[in-house]
This record gives sequence, structure tokens and C-alpha cells, in this order.
Amino acid sequence: MSIEVKRIYERALASDGRRILIDRLWPRGVSREKAALSEWMKVLAPSDQLRKWFDHDPDRWEEFKRRYFKELDLKDEVEELALTAKTDKITLVYASKDEKHNNAVALREYILGRARPSRD
Repeated sequence: MSIEVKRIYERALASDGRRILIDRLWPRGVSREKAALSEWMKVLAPSDQLRKWFDHDPDRWEEFKRRYFKELDLKDEVEELALTAKTDKITLVYASKDEKHNNAVALREYILGRARPSRD
């Protein structure tokens, strides 16, 4: 499974594969052409309430992930994205300045965690 994450402000490359924006809001100062997206899956973004609560505060990161993962548990589109990642390289695109604490990093962790076989 090949899932990368990348800021939308970085140059789009052919090696990115399918570029999927997963923010609820369109990034400032970026044209659709420059974004070079395959898709915009804003349905996979955190809820407005969760996004505002988190406010990119690294101290809230673990709790943000827990709450976000609960939201993702209810979204069929996650499975669609995971299936795509099994055959195609995808790059989850985000706008946050924080490259370690953002919804793209969390979504990647969520999908990869679900893909691992469980140990019963």
C-alpha cells in the first residue's frame, strides 16, 4: 500500500500518483491548475467542530487522532481510498503548516493501521 502525504504548496510531481486533497476548506492562494489534484475528498476531512477544537495544537494531537478516527469509522469513503491505495500510489494533500500534526498524517496512519492484519 502506497500512501504519501504532501503540502499543497509543494510542487506537484508525476511521482505523487493520485493527488487527493483531504481538507474541508480550499487552500488559500492555490489555483486548481497548480494544485494538480485527481480528487478533492473533503468528506474525509475532520468535522469543523473537531478542526476548530484541535487548532493545530501539538499537545492535543493524540486526542485529535482519537476523535478523528471515530469520525472516520463512520465514512465509507475511507474503504474506497484504502482500496485505491492497494493498486495505485496516492498522495494525501493538505494545507497545514505543521507537517507532523495534521489530518493527512492522521488519515494515513488510520488507513495503514486498518490494513495490517489483526493478531487474534
